Amino acid sequence: MQHVLKTAIPFAATLILSACGNNSNPENKAGAAHSHDHAAMEQVQTATTANPVLKNDKLNAVYQHYIHLTTALTNGDVAEAKIAANAIEAGSKSINGASGIASSAEKIMAAPDMAAQRTSYSGMSKDIAELIKKEGLSGGELYVAFCPMALNDKGATWISGSREIRNPYFGEKMLGCGEVKETIK
Repeated sequence: MQHVLKTAIPFAATLILSACGNNSNPENKAGAAHSHDHAAMEQVQTATTANPVLKNDKLNAVYQHYIHLTTALTNGDVAEAKIAANAIEAGSKSINGASGIASSAEKIMAAPDMAAQRTSYSGMSKDIAELIKKEGLSGGELYVAFCPMALNDKGATWISGSREIRNPYFGEKMLGCGEVKETIK
């Protein structure tokens, strides 16, 4: 028995130390699942915000949070959507003509579930699209995408920095459902 312990203890120690020291794999880190989800969310945000820059700096900041919200809804993350909506609500209060955006953000924060958040997101998307068209872009392009099946087949739009369709109204269930209806330059 002593011989087994003398052999097993160094082997186990080596195994534990090598597993603990392997920081290149995010699955071995504390909070790995959250880090992985956050990294995936950032990757989607980067892909959808390629180069568009709005002329109005305050609106540009709100748009960045809107992309965060869109990504959260696409991923089906109710809590993350509330965080993004909180930032949108705070930022939109300092923009003339953005009261509808702030109101929608408040509704998203108070929403009990993803369906209610997506309904309020629809109104926000219309309002932010109108404001972006009014204020203009100083670089890049934005796309107005449309899903005819959203909101019980009423249809709904969203703004994206990419032509790729990543549907925030259905997420993974129907990620590619929709089409680009308009380009904002």
